[in-house]
Amino acid sequence: MALIAPALYDRLVALRRELHRYPELSRQESRTAAVISRFLHDLGIHHRTNIAGHGVVADIPGGSGVPCVVLRADMDALPIQEETGLEFASVHGDVMHACGHDGHTTMLLGAAALLSQENDLPAPVRLIFQPAEEQGTGAIAMIKEGVLAGAGLIFGGHLDRHYRPGTIVVSEGPVNASSDNFAIEIIGQGAHGARPHESIDAVVVGSLMIMALQTIVSREVDPARPSVVSVGQFHAGTAPNVIAGQAKLEGTVRAQDPAVRRQLLNSVRRIAESIAQLHGAKIHVLVTEGTPPLVNDAVMAVLARSAAIETVGETNVLPLKTANMGAEDFSYYLEKIPGAYVRFGSQVPGREGYPAHSSKFDFDEEALAVGAAYYRALARIAGRQLRQHLASS
Repeated sequence: MALIAPALYDRLVALRRELHRYPELSRQESRTAAVISRFLHDLGIHHRTNIAGHGVVADIPGGSGVPCVVLRADMDALPIQEETGLEFASVHGDVMHACGHDGHTTMLLGAAALLSQENDLPAPVRLIFQPAEEQGTGAIAMIKEGVLAGAGLIFGGHLDRHYRPGTIVVSEGPVNASSDNFAIEIIGQGAHGARPHESIDAVVVGSLMIMALQTIVSREVDPARPSVVSVGQFHAGTAPNVIAGQAKLEGTVRAQDPAVRRQLLNSVRRIAESIAQLHGAKIHVLVTEGTPPLVNDAVMAVLARSAAIETVGETNVLPLKTANMGAEDFSYYLEKIPGAYVRFGSQVPGREGYPAHSSKFDFDEEALAVGAAYYRALARIAGRQLRQHLASS
């Protein structure tokens, strides 16, 4: 699939492998930012560095007086010891690009190279290289720094091992779930293990809570609306012959519908408080709200689909197969301006079973060319729409 010149493709592959070899955690992406800045400098593209930490923002001129089209990539890695066996595997112990952000950054730099050769862009194009996506805080920080000033539309995408290389997945509606965490502290009464009648057993109370929390999704939520309540931690007890007087549960709540999200969080509180009261225990419930659901507007999805069809052909533009309950802080941008988020097929034969955030995660590098070409097409199509809207208003 000759979507970009072979020389540029080879350059992108080398760049991706350099980024993969030297991954950096959220809020530590200084070397990554320097690589991005050097690439943009060589293209002669004006850009700013050290935005919201190590973020980089580049601006490519286009139609005068037209709001800009924003394209965004994330750049941080994860605290994982790599086990891919790749010749360009991470040299940093316990740090790895296990979610494809090295690919996302490289795609957008490829788009920068393509767009820098355009002489008649219908609208200005802004490239956002965002830090700290894995912490769910990078987008908020970038927005506070004003990266959406003068912006009309925003687009992004993510590599996806569930789809073959050369495909782009575009869907309207929910694409990613919200991500909220909860912590429930249980205060009971400790006692000797031989005299349970003298206790308020925090382990029993916590166990009942865990079982009851699992019924929220199965019995309170419409099965057609994907959602998750999972308890990931349960801490209690100090010795085998001591009944625990205190315990702590921690878990996560995911939903693709804002109303369901609120329902789930309210149900967690209600169930925890009811079970504690039933057994005479006291509790403290702390809910930490994270990223909202990522939902593609129908009109923006049509626009993204048009760019995808122009890039890979209609037969290679696919709908989202199943609900994705992972979170993505791109959703914060969509709360501010319209846009859409797609997925790039990147399945590697023999590695289909290694998901994102796995120590053996990898992706087919053909996706680099697909992403770069898609963003170029999208910048032109979205720019024309913004120009037409401006002319008719």
